[in-house]
Amino acid sequence: MIVKLEPVGSVLRGLRVLDGAMATELESRGASINGPLWSAHVLEEAPEQIAAVHRAYIEAGAECIETASYQVSRRGYAECGFAPRRADAALLRAVELARAAAAEFPQRRVLVAASLGPYGAALHNGAEYTGDYDCSFADLVAFHCGRIAVLASAQGAQSPDLLAFETLPSLEEAHAIGSALKNWPCLPAWFSFTCRDAERVAHGELLGDCATVVARLPQTVAVGVNCTHPSLISRLIVELRAASDKPVIVYPNSGEGWDAQRRCWTGTSDARGFGAMAKEWFQAGAQIVGGCCRTRPAHIREVAALRI
Repeated sequence: MIVKLEPVGSVLRGLRVLDGAMATELESRGASINGPLWSAHVLEEAPEQIAAVHRAYIEAGAECIETASYQVSRRGYAECGFAPRRADAALLRAVELARAAAAEFPQRRVLVAASLGPYGAALHNGAEYTGDYDCSFADLVAFHCGRIAVLASAQGAQSPDLLAFETLPSLEEAHAIGSALKNWPCLPAWFSFTCRDAERVAHGELLGDCATVVARLPQTVAVGVNCTHPSLISRLIVELRAASDKPVIVYPNSGEGWDAQRRCWTGTSDARGFGAMAKEWFQAGAQIVGGCCRTRPAHIREVAALRI
């Protein structure tokens, strides 16, 4: 189980470089991520490909890798006809794969963060980018509590170093996760929101208000932004720093755009340019930088080159 004898906030001490996108790298290696479970399909069918992506990011300089569990939940698996225990097992298997990859680099300190997507990710309709859910607050709490309980009771190689609640679109979901975490006050976690502009999260609330709420939780080790256009990040860092004194974590998209009608990415991905922006983010006050959609090991290599 996740048991931290040191203060919760110390788990990220010295960490500067997070990994990049899991799905993007899997797809580049020929894996199919077209189903509703996204990367979790690969977790089920070809776990060795997940391990290979973890290794690639560690080799690129990542000091923390996220598990391939963003889309894993009992609700999401049920919609695909799977029993709840299969979703629980997938959560633990994802951690085990990340742990095994990190163990291949014994000279390095590599943390494993259990990736936990928002309620909208289980709906398979893009709702995580709007926060428009047709559910009650109690439903949100129960959704998150189920996954937290599985990971909090995990032992050995199936136990992550911390939880990563990411791509959160709304203040309500942040409150719900806080409620779900009440039984585990010593469980380290970071909260990362997806934003629609330089001030507001996807659902419309001020990022500063969201950061203030989660920063008060005893479990919170960092607050940040992910799955957001890189051009917004420097200004969002200002909002985060004004809202709390928690370490700031940012892992934006590559800068490419998603054409929903044609279902394809537009624009180009420039790893070197991403590195130049990462330098600005560190200077603006971010303590930890990585990448989200469409970033790859080359992007993380550029971030790691800035390690000071």
